[in-house]
Amino acid sequence: MSSKQRIVVIGAGFGGLSFIKKIDKRNFDITVVDRNNYHSFPPLFYQIASCGLEPMSISFPMRRELRSKKMRGVSFCYGEVSCIDTLNRTITTEYQTLHYDILVIAAGTTNNFFDIENLRQRVCTLKSTSQAIRTRNEILLKLERAAIEHDPDLRRRLLTFAVIGGGPTGVEIAGALGEMKRYVIAREYPSISPDEVRVILAEGSGRLLHTMSEASSEDALRDLRKLMVDVRLNKTMRSYDENDLITFTDGDTIEAGTLIWTAGITAETFNFKGSAPSQTSGGRLSVDEYNKVAGTEGIYAIGDIACHSAPAWPKGCPQLAQVAIQQGKRLAENLNSPDRRRPFVYNDKGSMATIGRNRAVVDLRHVHFSGWFAWITWMYIHLISLLGMRNKAVVLLNWIWSYFTFSSSLRLIMRPSSNPSSSNKIRS
Repeated sequence: MSSKQRIVVIGAGFGGLSFIKKIDKRNFDITVVDRNNYHSFPPLFYQIASCGLEPMSISFPMRRELRSKKMRGVSFCYGEVSCIDTLNRTITTEYQTLHYDILVIAAGTTNNFFDIENLRQRVCTLKSTSQAIRTRNEILLKLERAAIEHDPDLRRRLLTFAVIGGGPTGVEIAGALGEMKRYVIAREYPSISPDEVRVILAEGSGRLLHTMSEASSEDALRDLRKLMVDVRLNKTMRSYDENDLITFTDGDTIEAGTLIWTAGITAETFNFKGSAPSQTSGGRLSVDEYNKVAGTEGIYAIGDIACHSAPAWPKGCPQLAQVAIQQGKRLAENLNSPDRRRPFVYNDKGSMATIGRNRAVVDLRHVHFSGWFAWITWMYIHLISLLGMRNKAVVLLNWIWSYFTFSSSLRLIMRPSSNPSSSNKIRS
């Protein structure tokens, strides 16, 4: 029997990987649990949806990553955690139950539909690789159907793409659709006029990118309009019915065959047995300055699912990759040296968003810039953040090819067949 403490990490995203890279494997047995057997790169999900990248180029097999020097000795368990028993210190997936001495929850967030009826089943989303693929399929399907449709009302509905939510993801997918409308439709769909395609971006507040500077908001609005995106501010959606009718709280309506939802996120949820953790708005777990979950013993949370309040961030640190990476690193250092532990302080390195070719906005601490140089900066930061040299090379090659040709071999409607009925019934 090992005398090491056993750490179980739920989630292999930015926070989870940052933690297991830094934790001392000589003192702890580490197991990471995830419902996917790969690590993916969420900032580029919109490029999968808009046919700019293939899914494999922003995904990396977990078992291969765990063979690297920094992660050697970490074990991986495939499964989705459904229950956390804080009394017996166990977690349960659909396949097994695991014991932990220390639990690190890095499960991230999922879509928040704000209790709008039937929205989950009817809209496209961008919170996972599979959701991005589904969105890509829906976009291409509507274009293919419109190319052979003669009824003007149905054709107009098929060619209307509505994006709800003007945050970075919403701005980026709307910009990508605007580029398709401006540069791709006429070449690849000759029976469709670009003027027939409508890309509408609706935002509930008075400006886009409300977590960034006002200069970034203004630049993003200007660039989206240059890409013929219809931006509508102060528009909060109330419903989306079976007739593809979007209704806003002010009474306005839009008929849109495709609705892409980027308007909100909420923390992943678990069934807790024993001591229930303290939660804040959006389902986030309240943590102290050492990322320990309030009301529990031996449980920590990092990344988007954690809410760490500080004077600079009274409502919790922003739900960004940099926060997750920094929290994962600091938590590992504190567990490695508990007698020298230090509280977590978020070092804000800035934020950025891209709108399209040669168009992006970047906010650093005291500097804002946009345009071509911001776009190059955005590309560089995202490229070096990808795992694996192959992935970096493939993404760079795709970007270079698309930049000069606007051509893509990825405009494919790929639908998986259903799994064998017995595949989910096998148990150990």
